[in-house]
Amino acid sequence: MKTNKKIARQSGFLYLIVVLAGIFSIAYVPSKLIVWGDASATFNNISENEQLFRLGIYAGIVCYAAFALLPFALYNLLHLVNKKFAITMVILALVSVPVSLYNLGNKIDVLTLISKADYLNVFSEGQIKAQVLLHLEYYNNGIEIASVFWGLWLLPFGYLVFKSGILPKLLGVFLMLGCIGDLINFSGGFLFAGYRGLGIASYVSLPATIGEIGICLWLLIAGAKEYTTNN
Repeated sequence: MKTNKKIARQSGFLYLIVVLAGIFSIAYVPSKLIVWGDASATFNNISENEQLFRLGIYAGIVCYAAFALLPFALYNLLHLVNKKFAITMVILALVSVPVSLYNLGNKIDVLTLISKADYLNVFSEGQIKAQVLLHLEYYNNGIEIASVFWGLWLLPFGYLVFKSGILPKLLGVFLMLGCIGDLINFSGGFLFAGYRGLGIASYVSLPATIGEIGICLWLLIAGAKEYTTNN
């Protein structure tokens, strides 16, 4: 039988893949290539750095594949705390995976648009560049939908961490607050056009960042205690 420490470290390793691949795919690559509002610059950046763009897509696939496995590892670790909450955690996490993978199709479409295939000659250069930025905007819209479930799964996950007695309660609090923060950011961004310009989104998402990176490192380095008879 596997010990909690071993299960925790396996979970932490999967979580680390999710975090690193996610940061590379969702944050780093777009920051280097996409110039919002400038279709020409974005098209040129991606055309000149196609391999980096492809690596970003590949990292996204790796991220979501690891995220499909992560909740099952966490279930093995935490289901003794509350089985219903553990099942809810798994379901909410898994719902985001097909949404996220399907959404990557928008980035793959960009590769088609920059391919200079003969059948694209029916479009002007300006139209193709505009479509590249449009598909990237579609991708961002898909990320917003997926972020709802990226936030929701943190609530049962955080509760299980908080109640477990085998992991730090404070990390559980940050994870639960992270759920609230992610939902606030989604609601604010969707309902109010100027929300992102207020500059509060990064502060609202801070608990989720602290909670997820914190629990990832804790699981990977410290592992988890064994359950007492009270659990």
